[in-house]
Amino acid sequence: MKKVVVVGAGTMGSQIALQAALGGRYDVTLVDSVPGQLERARAQNHKLVDRSVEKGRLTQEAAGAALAHIADSPDLAAAVKDADFVIEAVIEDFDAKKGVFTTLGQHASKDAILASNSSTIAISRLAEFSGRPEQCCNMHFFHPVTVMQLCEVVRGPKTSDATVDKAMEFVRSISRTPVLLNKEIWGFIVNRILFAASEEAMHLLEGGYASAEDIDIAVQKGLNWPMGPFHLLDFSGLDIFYGAMNDRHRQGEGADAPELLKKLVEEGRLGKKTGRGFFDY
Repeated sequence: MKKVVVVGAGTMGSQIALQAALGGRYDVTLVDSVPGQLERARAQNHKLVDRSVEKGRLTQEAAGAALAHIADSPDLAAAVKDADFVIEAVIEDFDAKKGVFTTLGQHASKDAILASNSSTIAISRLAEFSGRPEQCCNMHFFHPVTVMQLCEVVRGPKTSDATVDKAMEFVRSISRTPVLLNKEIWGFIVNRILFAASEEAMHLLEGGYASAEDIDIAVQKGLNWPMGPFHLLDFSGLDIFYGAMNDRHRQGEGADAPELLKKLVEEGRLGKKTGRGFFDY
């Protein structure tokens, strides 16, 4: 495998592209049709590598080489025609992802591995639109990709052994650690555990049992988490978590989102990115 295409130049997609380029093993094309998004992604990746150079984690030569390995394209069909590996990282919206996989089925090279970075939409819901479900899997990276080591590789009901092997090897080849889910389940491993903890934290807060600050302290000091559930939710974005909970409920996999979370999202208190969430920033 030599050519990697990442579809979606948001925070996740741009960092997946950068991580894939850092080793110098792959030529990476970052695809996005939203005006200005590719430029923003390029600027953000420049900041990330500059910071790594300043901290001595990366040489200036390696930083420049990594950025040189990332090309930009607004044209998905053209970008994937000779790709070996395609990673979809567009917004967490089923219709948007369906559109990507439909285009991949029509235009991607016949042997390409087609992966979705989705944390909540199982590959079986998308793979058939590509017409080649045996070549499809989930590859869920974690934010920030250039720091977080884990990638959850998820086998769909029609995913081939060869696809799984190539996905696992690709993750290792970009200096990340893969874990394999042998069959689909909503939320995979990490989000199922995180959602359970976060929901319980919100129930404790809603019930008046403790403050958000004290619940976070209890989890940090008692469970040795680096960040409590409410700060983690604020960091990730309450709207992202709320949307994922609604999707889970629609799939019959859990309860509806707590009223407290719904109220904060409706008030525009989305966490750190808006300056207010469970806490003020």
